Amino acid sequence: MNDATELRLGARLPPLEELKRYVLLHARAQGLTPDRCRELLARVRSAEGGGPDSWAAVWNRTADGLAGRGAHLDACRHYGLARFPYATADDAERLRAGQRCVRTFDRWRRTRRGIERLELAVGDGRFACWTAGLSASEPRPLIVVMGGIVSVKEQWAPILARADALGVALAVTELPGVGENTLPYRADSHRMIGAVLDAVADRADVRRTSAIALSFGGHLALRAALVDDRIRGVATVGAPLRHFFLDREWQRRVPATTVLTLAHLIGCEPGEVFDAVREWALSEEELRRITIPVTYAAALRDDIVPLTETGELLRDAGARRQVLLLDDEHGAPGELARVRVALLRGALGRWAWCGAPGFWPCRAERSGC
Repeated sequence: MNDATELRLGARLPPLEELKRYVLLHARAQGLTPDRCRELLARVRSAEGGGPDSWAAVWNRTADGLAGRGAHLDACRHYGLARFPYATADDAERLRAGQRCVRTFDRWRRTRRGIERLELAVGDGRFACWTAGLSASEPRPLIVVMGGIVSVKEQWAPILARADALGVALAVTELPGVGENTLPYRADSHRMIGAVLDAVADRADVRRTSAIALSFGGHLALRAALVDDRIRGVATVGAPLRHFFLDREWQRRVPATTVLTLAHLIGCEPGEVFDAVREWALSEEELRRITIPVTYAAALRDDIVPLTETGELLRDAGARRQVLLLDDEHGAPGELARVRVALLRGALGRWAWCGAPGFWPCRAERSGC
């Protein structure tokens, strides 16, 4: 057990100030301005509990008001942040937030054409996807979209609404243990992506599938690509690949939010997290076998996933990789527009570019520094 993790033993949730820092990325990604987010965070006095100035109560109260005025998508975004970073079984306010996040999204999507709900079972667990652009008569290439260990699928509403404009089918979902996903988070969790492809194979061209998968979602997608050749490309930002799982010195500095969230998803004590995930590291041989194009956005000031992961991707000079280096923090909150374009271009371009030698003219692009 490392020293930092030992201090966190017994904690149900990360420290309030750390939550306030990391939620800014997720709020910005969902269209909330930093000023609006800080205004709400100024009212929060505790990370947990059901008091009127607790984290979930403040966000829920605002979301309730928006839902009452019919602003269902805006309410959904606030409910999603009310449950941040996760809801334990005895946290009534965060559990209510998670349920209402799905409910308000459902009301919003019923006002849009072609956004459907898909429910799947794998083993003893179940999970759901929101889909768009599915068609049995004109099956389109598929993009599977997912976030990381704290991201619910409802946050991807904007891209779902653009499926027709992009000319693709979309399936957005969430990692095991996140949101509605009741699958256990473990080494073979990547099987869930294959289950999604199987489920929509009659309404999408799943032989041409790309994944936009962020952070730990990127790790899951790359693992899936190793065993499923229908996945033709992966675009990710800040995905742990190898060093995050193996570097004990780095692990001593990983924020409590990440450690406690992983402990919650895996079902272990915080001090056991890095032993539990050690075998999840992609081996050098597995990294060599990832021959599909990979777009990877890396933040130079990332305090969760080490920058050395990009070196693993670039080790093979012949591999089709595009690495975007950004002078930012984990998830690149200051460069969201640029990252979104890079990831979308990476995913959309796979089918035309696959097998085109020399496509990657610049193996690493450095930005803002």
